[in-house]
Amino acid sequence: MSRLEILHQQLVALLGEQAHITVATSEITLEVPADQWESTCLRLRDEVTLRLESCMDLCGVDYSTYGVGTPGAPSQAALVPAARFAVVAQLLSLTHNWRLRVRTFATNDDFPVIDSLVKVWPSVGWYEREAFDLFGIVFEGHPDLRRILTDYGFIGHPFRKDFPVYGNVEMRYDPEQGRVIYEPVTIDPRENIPRVIREDGYGVGR
Repeated sequence: MSRLEILHQQLVALLGEQAHITVATSEITLEVPADQWESTCLRLRDEVTLRLESCMDLCGVDYSTYGVGTPGAPSQAALVPAARFAVVAQLLSLTHNWRLRVRTFATNDDFPVIDSLVKVWPSVGWYEREAFDLFGIVFEGHPDLRRILTDYGFIGHPFRKDFPVYGNVEMRYDPEQGRVIYEPVTIDPRENIPRVIREDGYGVGR
């Protein structure tokens, strides 16, 4: 029995047959309801048969427009998850040498809130700040939820699908005023489509 199969069995034994577990590309993803996010992750960490002691990464995901334009897709509605924003954690067991992806969806698209995991893995503090900064996901219980990559006066969350490519404002330092100022974006939106020219008969007989 492979390590992946053993991990799958241990998850079912801990969480029951109703657990939402998927296996793809030799990886296991466990989907957890938002109200069980912290408690389930705590069990994954402390259960002797799992011992997922480390959270290697945590990120936000915006699933709006997910699957749009996918060739052969039955319909957009069949591909897009019920909720827009998700939090994904990549867990590692040093004891058993296996990995697990855990995902949960915020129940409110307009104001996404998920319980913080800093009490489970203190190292996720900066990851959660990044997800808050870039996606606007609020982590309930985080001790210091501030922007971490954009500046303090930044408007919006740049990794959201509906955020303008050129941003909302420009920032520059004004030496006369002696401070940073914000101004409307002056870049004209445009699309650059490369033109491909090939000679006659290109690729024929090759």
